[in-house]
Amino acid sequence: MKGGWDEADAYGRGDGRLAPGIERSEDFVVDGVLLTDVGGTIGASVLSTPAMVGLIERNSAILAFEGLPEGKATVGFEVCIKHVAAAAEGANCTVTSRLREVEDQRKLRFDVEVTEGERTIGVGTHERRVIDVGGMKTT
Repeated sequence: MKGGWDEADAYGRGDGRLAPGIERSEDFVVDGVLLTDVGGTIGASVLSTPAMVGLIERNSAILAFEGLPEGKATVGFEVCIKHVAAAAEGANCTVTSRLREVEDQRKLRFDVEVTEGERTIGVGTHERRVIDVGGMKTT
């Protein structure tokens, strides 16, 4: 199909890599804006849940973007995450997104996880939708 996801564009995008099973991981250090002390109630600074969700969304968006044709991008649609353990300030962690399902070339479902070594910090699912960005105006 001309212009379909199976054709690479001039930027090397859309080369058929957007298929279930692809995965992307990125390491990060728990510091700066990623931290919370929960209003001073826990006596330590740890990875905040909103920061963890942001890292998961970013990682999934980059994974999807690398396989989409030019003029397409994704937006977050649903996040279902359990934050099951603390990651202390300075911890070295990894966020991983695995594309589990593609439906109608526009619904992307990911299995996601944040780990510190072998320890799970957060786990769940994330869904994104493919959108046209060709007509979007920048401000």
